[in-house]
Amino acid sequence: MVPFDFPGPPSPNGYSNVVTIDSGSRLVWTSGQVAAGPDGVVPRGWAEQTRQVFRNLGAALETAGATWADVVKLTFYVVDTAELPTVRAVRDEFVNLAAPPTSSLIRVAGLLSPEFLIEVEAVAVI
Repeated sequence: MVPFDFPGPPSPNGYSNVVTIDSGSRLVWTSGQVAAGPDGVVPRGWAEQTRQVFRNLGAALETAGATWADVVKLTFYVVDTAELPTVRAVRDEFVNLAAPPTSSLIRVAGLLSPEFLIEVEAVAVI
């Protein structure tokens, strides 16, 4: 993945505005992941849920042979934007900060279950 210099506003908070991918690569898409752990338990709180979501994404990526360094796009679905600093701090524990993925965030009225605060999907290039 190659981040581009973007003539618009700078990329704030650890994401790239534009990236390119050379041909001949394999693309990996994950489904949106929520905070249910392998045991089905959903943690409470934004940091704990976000961390579990990223663990679930990491497991999905690994299954496809990808790593966090391969992620080029994240899409976030959140029920509230008040905790974005917390979400970003946890995201930064996982993503490649030297070449961060592109990112979109969508505020939603709700997710699959009222206990879920966040859902994230990823696209990776191997």
